[in-house]
Amino acid sequence: MRVIFAGTPEAAVPSLRELIDSPRHEVIAVVTRPDAAAGRGRKTGRSPVGRLADEAGIEVLTPARASDPDFLARLRALAPDCCPVVAYGNLLPADVLAVPVHGWVNLHFSLLPAWRGAAPVQAAVAAGDTMTGAATFLIEPALDTGPVYGVVTEAIGDEDTAGDLLGRLAESGARLLAATMDGIEDGTLTAVPQSGDGVSYAEKISVDGARVQWRHPAHTVDRGVRSVTPDPGAWTMLGEVRLKLGPVRPAGGRGLAPGRVETTKKSVFAGTGTDAVELSWVQPPGKKQMRAADWARGARLTGEETFA
Repeated sequence: MRVIFAGTPEAAVPSLRELIDSPRHEVIAVVTRPDAAAGRGRKTGRSPVGRLADEAGIEVLTPARASDPDFLARLRALAPDCCPVVAYGNLLPADVLAVPVHGWVNLHFSLLPAWRGAAPVQAAVAAGDTMTGAATFLIEPALDTGPVYGVVTEAIGDEDTAGDLLGRLAESGARLLAATMDGIEDGTLTAVPQSGDGVSYAEKISVDGARVQWRHPAHTVDRGVRSVTPDPGAWTMLGEVRLKLGPVRPAGGRGLAPGRVETTKKSVFAGTGTDAVELSWVQPPGKKQMRAADWARGARLTGEETFA
């Protein structure tokens, strides 16, 4: 098939690469978010998907809005058979959805109808789910409600961060998306309506939402920190200083008040609503990540500190 791929972040790159390498399909264009400032230098540049398309010599479309009339006109002129989508980040209006013969097929990183929405991987980790996966489905105007073509499953480990899990799902999901394109072309795949049971939603996580809530139980703090690692990143306040934190590990038997900091030669602990947790790394403002114990020595803690 002649396909137009829509996607933006690094998690979408394996899917685009899989389709570029496919002997059965031709990627005739890529749709991605407009160039944006990123990194410490805030330099403006292509999205990860856009960079791969440039390297492959594929036309890149970067509409500010998918409702842009010029974008719609270009889609119609290209006349794709199908449009696979992975984390594009823009809502697609009805006239755009109607362009490809076989519609827009989304790769979503959950087992639908669980965790519809913007942050399914983060939500699964935060909820303590032991199993998740990815699904391909036909996009409808409503949010992630379309009929499903196929799924893959993935176990969630006790120490998995959202980044770990998303990395694995991006790879297995890429293969699922390519197989879905094959099945659509062959006419061997039929999309199955989603169940009305088990529906849940995963809203985008804000920076404020990534602040550690030390009054929660240790297992909730653990999951919460892992769910926002690496993006947007867990953080807490120590006095007037904002610290970014890496994953923590429940450390039973230490009865510290919520947020209270305790240090040893090799470890740093913080109290929660139940047992304490052990910190892995800390990143002070303007500095690199460092082992929690190294940070504590440099910060010259007094033993009276409490995270907030």
